Amino acid sequence: MTARARILTFDVSLDDEWAAHSALGGSTIANEEEPWTPEHLVLAALSRCILTSFRFHARRAGHEPLARAATHGVVTRREEDGRFAFVEIRVDLDVRLPAQPGSEEARELITKGERDCFIGASLVAKPDYHWTVNGEDFS
Repeated sequence: MTARARILTFDVSLDDEWAAHSALGGSTIANEEEPWTPEHLVLAALSRCILTSFRFHARRAGHEPLARAATHGVVTRREEDGRFAFVEIRVDLDVRLPAQPGSEEARELITKGERDCFIGASLVAKPDYHWTVNGEDFS
């Protein structure tokens, strides 16, 4: 018998003023169309997802990472269907691990982090990840 895949569900609601509320509670995301467009929120979600995925695997390997990301996206009409969409996404990740992993271990953590970021896996425009781990470029 094959094991059933884990199913994750997420619920967000928008009120009359389009403020976003998570079913889990927490802070409301106000409808501030100028500083936080839906496109910015997609990039923020991707950044958080890739860092969360990396951190999960790093912790399993005995590391406690400090990490940050800067994400840039380009939206224009796609050639294949003429629809506006993200056509380029670049994520620059800077990770610090207290214990210096070897290059092979760092690459393995990066590969697992990218593989398990479901936001990145959900995008048509595949993110271009650029990793720096403890000052070493892994792009």
